[in-house]
Amino acid sequence: MSGAHARHARGRGAGPEATGRTFREAGGIPFPPRPPQAPTAPQDFLSTEPETTGMRTADSQAVGFRTAGFETAGSGTPESEATAPKPGGVRKPGRAPRFGKAPTFGKAPGFGTSAAARVPKGDLATEITASLVVFLVALPLCIGVAVASGVPAELGIISGVIGGLVVGAARGSTLQVSGPAAGLAALVAETVLEHGVAMLGVIVLFSGLLQIVLGLVRLGRFFQAISLAVVQGMLAGIGLPLMFSQAYPAADAKAPGTPIENMAGIPGLLADTVSDPQTLIAAGLGIVTVVLSFLWKKVPGPIRKVPAALVAVGIGIAVAALPGVEVKTLQVGNLLASVDVPGPEQFAGLADAGIITAILTFTVIASAESLFTAAAVDRMHDGPRTRYNPELIAQGAGNTVAGLLGALPITAVVARSSANVQAGAKTRLSRTLHGLWLLAFALLLPQVLALIPISVLAGVLIHSGWKLFAPEEFPKMWRQDRGEFVVMTLTTLVIVATALLEGVLIGLAAGIVLAAVRMSQTVIRQHIEDDTAKVVMAGNATFLRLPQVIEALESAAEAGKPRIRLDLTGVTHLDHACRSQVEEFVAQQRGKGLRVELLMPGPAKQPAGDQGRHADGDPAGHADGDPAGGAAGGARATAGGSSPSTRPSTRLPRRPTAQAPSANPGPTAEWFYLDTRPMPEDFARRYAEEYAPGYPDRYTEGFTQGYTDEYAQGHSPR
Repeated sequence: MSGAHARHARGRGAGPEATGRTFREAGGIPFPPRPPQAPTAPQDFLSTEPETTGMRTADSQAVGFRTAGFETAGSGTPESEATAPKPGGVRKPGRAPRFGKAPTFGKAPGFGTSAAARVPKGDLATEITASLVVFLVALPLCIGVAVASGVPAELGIISGVIGGLVVGAARGSTLQVSGPAAGLAALVAETVLEHGVAMLGVIVLFSGLLQIVLGLVRLGRFFQAISLAVVQGMLAGIGLPLMFSQAYPAADAKAPGTPIENMAGIPGLLADTVSDPQTLIAAGLGIVTVVLSFLWKKVPGPIRKVPAALVAVGIGIAVAALPGVEVKTLQVGNLLASVDVPGPEQFAGLADAGIITAILTFTVIASAESLFTAAAVDRMHDGPRTRYNPELIAQGAGNTVAGLLGALPITAVVARSSANVQAGAKTRLSRTLHGLWLLAFALLLPQVLALIPISVLAGVLIHSGWKLFAPEEFPKMWRQDRGEFVVMTLTTLVIVATALLEGVLIGLAAGIVLAAVRMSQTVIRQHIEDDTAKVVMAGNATFLRLPQVIEALESAAEAGKPRIRLDLTGVTHLDHACRSQVEEFVAQQRGKGLRVELLMPGPAKQPAGDQGRHADGDPAGHADGDPAGGAAGGARATAGGSSPSTRPSTRLPRRPTAQAPSANPGPTAEWFYLDTRPMPEDFARRYAEEYAPGYPDRYTEGFTQGYTDEYAQGHSPR
C-alpha cells in the first residue's frame, strides 16, 4: 500500500487523531505543507489572486485541490497544526470554515476618499498658463463663430465667458471647454434670418432648460455608445476644415465659406499673398506661430514652461508695433451694450410652431455635439472621465444663462478642449479661468486685445487643427482594422462635406452596419448521407445572411433525396427573417411528400399535458409529425405523409437528470493530499498492526521494498 493510499484510508477510517499523528511521526513521515491560502474577504470584496488547483510535480510534497477562502484549522489551533492538514488530508466535515483576513490593497479611488483627493492636483502655474492658452484659442473662435452666425461679435464673447464661468465651474467634465461652436453656426444663422436676433435668446433659454431635464432623467449616458472610429473620424473632420478656414485669417483675408470652398480657394489665396507685402508679413507671423507650436517642446530649460502661443502673441505684438507694418488686429466692442434680455414679446413667440421646432433642434444638436465631444476629449487624457448626466445638466445651465442674456448657444468645443489638454491642465481651474480672462480683457482691457494680430491667433488654431486631424491615425487604423478605417474615413469626409452632426450620425450608422455584418457570421455546411440531404448551420443567422440560407435550402431540395435534415442547433441567434424562411421551406417540402427533420436552436419546449412524451421510446425529445415542431425550439419535426403519432398521451415522468458537476470547487470541497515520496520499507506492516490489529499476516508479509514503487505505478499486488 502506498503512502497516498494509506493516508487516504486513514482519512476514511475511525480513530483518534493522536494515533494517526503518532504513526506519522514514528514513521518519519512529515505532514505535507499546506498549500498557499487564497486571500479571502467578505462577499462584497473581490480578491485579485487567481484560483489555482495546487497541483505539484512528483518530487513535490503534495498534490492538493482547494476551495479559496476557507481555512481547515479552527480558531485556537496552534500554528504548527493550523498550517498542516489533519491526518488523512481531509477536512472534517463538521467543522465550519473560517474566513481569513482580507488582504490590504491600499485605498481604492472613489471609496472613502474625497473628490478633491481623487482629482489630480495640478500645479497652479500650469493651470494658469493653460487657461491663457485656451483664452487665446477661444477668443478668435468666439468672434469668428459670432460673425458666421450673423450676430454681433460681442455675443460670441459673452457665450465664451458663460462657457468658462458657468459650465467650466460645474461638475461633469474636468478638461472639456465649452463656448459657441462652429457646428451650430449655420443653424443659428438660419434661425436669426427667419425669426430675428431677439428670438434667439428665447430659443437658447428653453433649449437649456430641456437639456437640464434630459440630464435629470439620466439620458446622457446613451451618448457613450459611440465607436472609436467615429470619434477619431469626428476629430479629423473638425481639424481638417479648421486648418483650411484659418489659412485665410493667417493671411489677413476672408474665408469664402464652406470647407469645400475654403479648400478650393487655397491656390488663389497663395497668389494674393505673394503679391501684397503687408499680407506677406501677416502670413509670416502665422507661419512663425505654427512652427513655434510644433518645435517649442524641444526648447531646453525653464523657457519651455511658457506656452508657445504666448510667445507667438508677444512676437506678433512686437512686429505689429513696428513702423510701416499694417496687419489686422482684434477689435472688440462694448459687451454690456450687446446684452439683449428677452421680454414678454419674445416669450409670446413660443406659440409659434417654428420656434418650438427650433428649440427641439437646438436641444438635440447641442446635446449630441457636447457629449460626443466629451467622448473624444476623454480619449486625449488619462484624468477623470466625464460624467455624462452632470455634464448635460451643466451644458443646460450654461445655455439657460446664455438665453437670458440673448447670446449664442453653448456646446463643448474640441479645439479649445484639445488646447487645454495639450497645455497640461489637470483640473477645472484652467477652463474656468479662461472665461475670466475673456471677461476681463473684453470688458476692462479691450485696448490690449487690439494689439494682437489676427494672423497669430489663426496660427494657433491651425496648430490645434493639425493635432485634431492627426494624419498618423489613418494608416494606424488601416493596419489594425480596415473596416473601422472605412468608418473613420467616411465620418471625416461627411463632416467636411456637410456638418458635424450629419457626419457623426452617418458614421454611427456605418459603424452599426459594420458590426451587424460582422456579427452575422453563419457557417453553412451541406452533405449527402445515404438517402438524406443534410444542412448544418452554426453562428448568427440574420437577414444579412438570408441569401446563403436560401441557397443552402434550395440545394438540399434539389439533391433529389427522400429525406432532408436541417440541423440548426448550433445557431446562436436566429432572427425572424431566417426563421420564417426555414419554416416555409419545411412546410413546402412536406407538402411534396418529403420527410423533413428540423432541429431548431434553444432548449426543448413541450406542450402542456404532454410533459413526458419523449420518455417512452423517444429519448431525444423528437416530436414526430408535428408540422410546427421546429418552431417549438429544440424539437425535431419529421414528416413524409405519415399520420401524427398515435402513442398514448399518458407517459411516465422522466427521471430528473443529475446536474453536471461544476468545473470549479464548491463550498463543500475538501482536501486530499498525495505524498509522492516512497514509503518506508515496513510501512504496510506497521500500518496493519496499528489500524487493523489481528488482520491476517499473509497480507502484511512478503512485501519487498519494490512493492510500493510498483503499486504507485498502477500495478496490482502480486
